[in-house]
Amino acid sequence: MARVSASLNQQDKQFQGNQRTPFRIMLIVIGGLLLLSVLISAVISFFIAEESGNVAVIKVEGVIQGTNNDFWDGIAYSPDIISLIEKADKSSEVKAIIIEINSPGGSAVASDEIGQALKRTNKTAVAVIREVGASGGYWVASAADHVIANRMAITGSIGVIGSYLEFSGLIKDYNVSYERLVAGERKDIGTPFRKMTDDERALMQGVLDEIHEQFINEVAVNRNLTVEEVRKIADGMFLTGAQAQKAGLVDELGGIEEAKAFIERELNITVETVEYEHEESLADLLSSVLSRASFSVGDGIGSALTRQSGSVSVRA
Repeated sequence: MARVSASLNQQDKQFQGNQRTPFRIMLIVIGGLLLLSVLISAVISFFIAEESGNVAVIKVEGVIQGTNNDFWDGIAYSPDIISLIEKADKSSEVKAIIIEINSPGGSAVASDEIGQALKRTNKTAVAVIREVGASGGYWVASAADHVIANRMAITGSIGVIGSYLEFSGLIKDYNVSYERLVAGERKDIGTPFRKMTDDERALMQGVLDEIHEQFINEVAVNRNLTVEEVRKIADGMFLTGAQAQKAGLVDELGGIEEAKAFIERELNITVETVEYEHEESLADLLSSVLSRASFSVGDGIGSALTRQSGSVSVRA
């Protein structure tokens, strides 16, 4: 009887092993195809000559962030954009830069970083706001030498937000307690698991007010306006392109064609645009593929979202 049982167990293991084999082969094939496609893309991009042009077009699309997150699309990653601005600035062929903006804003720090990079260039810089160039998106636009917006574009929105969800009432309803363990009285300020005290709320509001004031001052300097002129429209409300022009935030209504015409008048050249894009290295591509696979298999979206629950995000 023992021999029969051992034989059955051995057959069962062999059957399970045979079942796993096609799955393993499938994984190897998929992995090989992914690697091959990445290698082909890298080789093609290496041998294709970069287009030439005398005006670099750099896009700022999506939420502006200083930290790259491969799991979410629609992110304008400030280090990549700054790198493109610096690349265009160093090019002897490029005479001007068009920053094409379609962004609702994002990180105040990342927006300021892009704006400062734009102001450091020796090239004529023109910002074009297509559909949305609000808050941090307008912060970037204001740093250009000339700002153009579609008459119906959403822009302005000079304000700062640090709002967040607070779950203390829900926790109480479900008889869950928040055990507070901190070293430093203000360490968990902004946690969603308890209400802020009046003192903490005043401190947070002070931080937001300070960033707001820096935003106002930056726009005033960039647009050659007085601080008081900017402060009158810095209540966070968005403006149309036409309204922004009347307020002095925009120089001209239009789009890319108007930007080209402005550059041709200013520099007396015939504009030939070339789009500057961030080129991922083979290592970047492989890392992205592996990290996405790892995220899908081992982590899950719930965990990624809950990681953000312990902090307040300050956004312009």
